[in-house]
Amino acid sequence: MKKLISIIAIAAAMTCTASAQGLLGSLFGGGSSSNSDNSNVTTALGGLLEGLVGTVYSAPVSLNGTYVYNGSAVSMTSSEGGVLSNLAGSAVTAGVEQKVDEKLARFGIAPGTMTITFNNTDNTFVWTIGRLSLPGTYKVGDGEQTVTLTFGRTMQFFSMTGNLESSLSGAKILFTANKTAAFLKKVVKQLGENASQLGNLTSLADGYDNFKIGFKLTKQQ
Repeated sequence: MKKLISIIAIAAAMTCTASAQGLLGSLFGGGSSSNSDNSNVTTALGGLLEGLVGTVYSAPVSLNGTYVYNGSAVSMTSSEGGVLSNLAGSAVTAGVEQKVDEKLARFGIAPGTMTITFNNTDNTFVWTIGRLSLPGTYKVGDGEQTVTLTFGRTMQFFSMTGNLESSLSGAKILFTANKTAAFLKKVVKQLGENASQLGNLTSLADGYDNFKIGFKLTKQQ
């Protein structure tokens, strides 16, 4: 049944490609049909489709092994209430995710450059970002739907709790935007960069509530 719903969601998204491209074009300030604009639309449309399929697909997340960062993940609700789960909402989410990706890329944080290795034997993890290694402990709760990460001395014992969501390739971990912003600022400082250049991530979703930013993770085989 889940597979059937996923196929229907993809088919619906494909039939709405033209209108989605128009929406995405406005998101990126593009009214033209330049190659750059088309590339932005294609990238965001891919995230849109993944979001639609990922919303249908669900299963408990058993954190163990190594996960590779595959881009930012965003979740939010409209100011009028309700999760942004339809085609237009997914387009907005994909657009915000691309903007977060662009900000992180300035500091060398891009898909494939960051990994998290979880060891469920002793509930420890190591978050690796380039040359930076950040160890800590983790605790899964609420029926494997949340995870609390507590970093070690290097991160001044920084802690954050996020929502766990399964995806077709692995998992997503979503934290409140303020907590993710605080974490990334600490990471950027550890990388020897100016954290102020990260900007205000929470402003990317002005007009929306319950804004969460996280990470798409692909599990290594």
